[in-house]
Amino acid sequence: MALTDEQQAEIDAARGEAGRTLRPTVPALEAMLFQAMPVLDHGFVRVVDYMGDDAAVVQAARVSYGRGTKAANEDRGLIRYLMRHRHSTPFEMCEIKYHVKLPIFVARQWIRHRTANVNEYSARYSILDREFYIPAADALAAQSDVNRQGRGGVLEGAEAARVLELLREDAQRNYDHYAWMLNADEAGRVLDPERQGLARELARMNLTLNTYTQWYWKTDLYNLLHFLSLRADAHAQHEIRVYAEAMLETVRAWVPHCFEAFSDYRVGAVTLSAQMLAIVKRMLEGEAVEQAGSGLSKREWRELMAMLGRPA
Repeated sequence: MALTDEQQAEIDAARGEAGRTLRPTVPALEAMLFQAMPVLDHGFVRVVDYMGDDAAVVQAARVSYGRGTKAANEDRGLIRYLMRHRHSTPFEMCEIKYHVKLPIFVARQWIRHRTANVNEYSARYSILDREFYIPAADALAAQSDVNRQGRGGVLEGAEAARVLELLREDAQRNYDHYAWMLNADEAGRVLDPERQGLARELARMNLTLNTYTQWYWKTDLYNLLHFLSLRADAHAQHEIRVYAEAMLETVRAWVPHCFEAFSDYRVGAVTLSAQMLAIVKRMLEGEAVEQAGSGLSKREWRELMAMLGRPA
């Protein structure tokens, strides 16, 4: 991902405008502010604003006048308690705003999380850039045989080469048609003064879903962590997962105690159903439990064995 000279100049100017504030700030996140973190081939994530920190979560939980307690370990302990027992409102007191550049098909998956404020680049008003997501070779996978919304083995050889060729050809051709219908190039320059050109809101429908769009996405910490618990998971689609992983690094810098608790009690934890818990208790008592007599479906049994690190 390469920023244009103009974009980099805008970022440098924003970072050069230091201001004074009485609000809490986080040096580690301040150092990342406005910087574009590359994602995929042309995408990025960057933090443009934030409010609150670890102490703001503690302050809200205790409804105190000050910020946190005198002992940092007490704040950490309270945050871990709140996370462990699934308290939500204290984490809602922190907010963060991202600027994200992403393929349209990833944006349509992302927007299903209806817990944020979003403003997307308008292709009714402006012309989209000639930039398309083309998967890396190791991300070009076949359809999974066991998961209707997942991937199987990586495509190789002539088939993989042909898929990449088609993706590039279709994206370029459709963008050329988009520009012809607009009668304008990506800079907005008129191609043929003898033609009027189609309205932007109509011409955009011809673009492929791997075309890049951009948006500002603002959310609170609680809903951000919920988003990340789903989209940074190993089962999430690769293209959205890499965005979530980049955002995780901003959370680590912003609220390290919350990040630690989230890693321990969400990312690194598992949830057992009542039936699964009963089976674990039987196993601990020395009983040899098999799937046939467990009361679990074959899929649930496989999931439980995977959690326990045992063969299914």
